Amino acid sequence: MTTPITLYRTPKSGHCHRVELMLAFLGRPYETVDLDMANGAHKAPEFLRLSPFGLVPAIDDGGYTLADSNAILIYLVQRYAKGSHWLPEAPKDAAEVQRWLTIAADNIYAGPCAARLVKVFGTSHDHAASVTKAHALFGIMEAHLTGRDWLATQAITVADVAAYSYIAHAPEGGVDLEGYPNIRTWLGRIEAQPNFVPMARSPIPETA
Repeated sequence: MTTPITLYRTPKSGHCHRVELMLAFLGRPYETVDLDMANGAHKAPEFLRLSPFGLVPAIDDGGYTLADSNAILIYLVQRYAKGSHWLPEAPKDAAEVQRWLTIAADNIYAGPCAARLVKVFGTSHDHAASVTKAHALFGIMEAHLTGRDWLATQAITVADVAAYSYIAHAPEGGVDLEGYPNIRTWLGRIEAQPNFVPMARSPIPETA
């Protein structure tokens, strides 16, 4: 019997969801441990041994522990689907995937992720600035997706998985996707993949 991978998470985190989505797409058995972060479970000594910075997600794969969502995506594909379309080895394709992983960690975090953090979790990010950054990103992505199905290559890759969660849930942060038909079609392609698992949704804030 295959030992399931343990995913330490908080259910409404897009960073955690991208890891769960990757696990599901790869067909790997996993179990989730939801941390009570409001009461400091992510700062408890036993969790800091898994994730020294006290951040989710983190995984335990048969005793090997790793934190950081994008690093986990790479690990999972390298271990369980090496040589597949998820992480291409051709230099140009690999570079395109890496570029979108960087965008996920930078532009997506600063835009739709930060805007949602304000509305869903009440953080102190500058909401107006985050919304502006989200729309700037989406304008570029909308053009990029013209005539293509996926972000990095001609097949779905970890780049699409890393980008999906916060963009799909951007309306929860007050960022409307109505004006981006290519993005919405791309989201639909991901949601149509076998074994897709959704992230828990939060109410969409009213706009003036």
